Amino acid sequence: MEARGSRPGPVVTLLAGVHGCEYAPMAALRSFMRLIDPGLLSGTVRAVLRANPTAFRERTAFITPEDGKNLNRCFPGSPDGTHSERLAEFLFTRFVRGSDALIDLHAGDLVEALSPFTLHDASPVADQARELATAYGMPLAIRQQGVGAAVSGSTCGAAAEASIPAIIAEAGGCGLVTAEAVASHTAGIHRVLDHLGMLRAPKWVPTTPRVRHMTRFVWLRSPVRGWWEPAVAPGTEVAAGSRLGAVLDPFGEELAEVTAPEDGVLVFLTSSPAVNAEGLLLALASGEERSGETI
Repeated sequence: MEARGSRPGPVVTLLAGVHGCEYAPMAALRSFMRLIDPGLLSGTVRAVLRANPTAFRERTAFITPEDGKNLNRCFPGSPDGTHSERLAEFLFTRFVRGSDALIDLHAGDLVEALSPFTLHDASPVADQARELATAYGMPLAIRQQGVGAAVSGSTCGAAAEASIPAIIAEAGGCGLVTAEAVASHTAGIHRVLDHLGMLRAPKWVPTTPRVRHMTRFVWLRSPVRGWWEPAVAPGTEVAAGSRLGAVLDPFGEELAEVTAPEDGVLVFLTSSPAVNAEGLLLALASGEERSGETI
């Protein structure tokens, strides 16, 4: 869908459904675009409501069924690659390139519980991306560094390399469509467009809450195959060395303890007990910025 405003202004691209089972962002973007009034809009809003349609139809968590690849590790894509790489290239060329800003809406997938956050990459346009993250208003905003980044080949990373400010915004999880998650995304879109001078946010949208800016995105994986039993919930503040959970054998005996490698906030965790060796367990946001310093 595309909304062309009655006055000139920026071009903003909104994506949802890059992962086919992250439903709350799709519901939020669909609702937002159906209600937007172009007569009040400056500029253009381009929206892709379901970026990975076969993953949605087949209900495949994380990956595209045609090639088993994670679409959000394939950007900016390749016209000569596999299905996911060609889809990434189409989305990037047709919608992202030429935009003044990109917001890629996500949620926890079918087996992910999540505390809302935004993600952007260190780049020459990182300051503008930071402003987008602040305006979107999730409690945590993570800026990941290029070297050793937990997530590569993402929409926001490819956009940043093309000098387009971009964020990934996460709210919702476990394959559920909750009113709270939908409202978080809808309010975030409104605040960003208001920040860019494109559309005044309606009165029901809360003012931008306090956002904690973090500089590290730390992913923890299971050392063994087994039954994952977390001991903490998303949004929990954890200290270095604290117990985050354990992987058990089929009879409940502990095979491996999982502890926090550093202080941080748990932003998402795998909610399914079944886990393979090297399977993703959880992620922490750490390295909080305070008064211009990182701690």
